[in-house]
Amino acid sequence: MEVPGWLETLAERVARMQVPPLLRPPASGGRPAAVLLLFGEGPFGPDVLLIQRSSRGRTHAGQPAFPGGGVDPDDGGPVAAALREAEEETGLDPAGVHVVGTMPELYVSRSDNRVTPVLAWWHTPCVVHAASPDEVESVERVPIRELVDPANRLRLRHPGGHCGPAFRVRGLLVWGFTAGVLDGVLAGSGFALPWDHSRVEDLPPDVLNLASR
Repeated sequence: MEVPGWLETLAERVARMQVPPLLRPPASGGRPAAVLLLFGEGPFGPDVLLIQRSSRGRTHAGQPAFPGGGVDPDDGGPVAAALREAEEETGLDPAGVHVVGTMPELYVSRSDNRVTPVLAWWHTPCVVHAASPDEVESVERVPIRELVDPANRLRLRHPGGHCGPAFRVRGLLVWGFTAGVLDGVLAGSGFALPWDHSRVEDLPPDVLNLASR
């Protein structure tokens, strides 16, 4: 099975990345979790699978995200958890996926999750959809070329004053943890293009209200 060279290089780079202080896990506590960064070759070139979480959710409501969730005891680790969650949320067939590597554990304080991002290649794509409507509203294969387009990039200012990367693609406003991971992944893959970092907007009130639940 042939994995693109750029993805192999990316997996090597992110495996030894330095975790930013804001995402560094605490010495103890936190729930083990995993997300799947699934890359494939779509009609518009390389793409990545994203979901939009249900607006009825308890945490991260309405937010675009990578498929994923908590690591259950039966999973045996983050790789199996990421594949299981992706199957439950999108109908993904794990048999069509080749895991390339993992990133260091990242901490999401809002949900107290210690998240391991799992990088994978979608060698045999299948139809995906919102397979768990209570958790997922929609599923998108987002082309990398749209994510790196400078017109689709900005920074969002949170009420506390912190600014983080964001993307406007396919009708989605991708921000927070997911955007931060994507920002680093795009840089590590070599696909990133220069963009205007001075383009700063406030986090929209409706998005903030959902995120504050």
